[in-house]
Amino acid sequence: SVSCCFLLLNGCAIKQLAISKLGDTLAKSGTVYASDNDIELVGEALPFSLKTIEGLLAEVPDHEGLLLTAASGFTQYSYVYVDFEALVLEQTRPQEAHELRIRAKNLYLRGRNYALRSVELKQKNFIAALRLDPVASLTVFSKQDVPVLYWLAMSWAAAIASDKSDMEMVADLNLIEPIIRKCLELDESFDEGALHAFMISYQGGRSPLQGGGPSLARLHFARAEELSSKTRVAPLVSLAESVSVSEQKRVEFEYLLNRALEFNVDTQLQTRLANLVAQRRARLLLSRADSLFLEDYSDVN
Repeated sequence: SVSCCFLLLNGCAIKQLAISKLGDTLAKSGTVYASDNDIELVGEALPFSLKTIEGLLAEVPDHEGLLLTAASGFTQYSYVYVDFEALVLEQTRPQEAHELRIRAKNLYLRGRNYALRSVELKQKNFIAALRLDPVASLTVFSKQDVPVLYWLAMSWAAAIASDKSDMEMVADLNLIEPIIRKCLELDESFDEGALHAFMISYQGGRSPLQGGGPSLARLHFARAEELSSKTRVAPLVSLAESVSVSEQKRVEFEYLLNRALEFNVDTQLQTRLANLVAQRRARLLLSRADSLFLEDYSDVN
């Protein structure tokens, strides 16, 4: 009967509303992890949370909060727990390291695809539009879209970096910069300088002929430090890894990483986990200094 149909439809609406509300709650749960002081404990909890989010997205596929949480969650999980393990093993067990990097790439791409789904709620066929006209394709976005655009760029760049043999993906590297530049235009101070922190590694890995280079990376580092009031460890590690090594400046490399390790993570609870992750990477890089530098000394200037 009509009344039964109405009740059924109403029940579906209530279910969708409940799922959406739960999605809102989960989408805001990132701060619980951000302030944690145990990297491994968070690593054990994240897979369940991420699969729960994916399950909810099957019911509410256009939930922007969940799409953003999935994008950032898969990207961060891959970087902290898969990609880092590949870095640990690359010198002693290269085959295992390679397999881990392929897994990391797939997780990064999963994060990118969730970000892309959110972006395409505003700009259909976003990647095709970006290839055709980078500026025009980004005009529809506003300040509130910066987080998802940031995680789109982050996950995409990380996927490319994890498998440089995939030339089809490498060819898309130049599509990432317009996204970040749009974010800088809309909200330069996003997440206390996260956009500039991203650009340290991005520009540090490109030559001046490609529009990047150490000088630009250093400018982004200075701005990231300013916007974060020097409470973020990641910019120090990024500059050491992407610029000090390429310029063979070992003194600078060790200075930056030791500065990162000296930072008291308990003074900034909202970024404690991120700082602990960066410090862990700093320790590994310092332990490999002899293999990264041809000489035991370098000019810091």
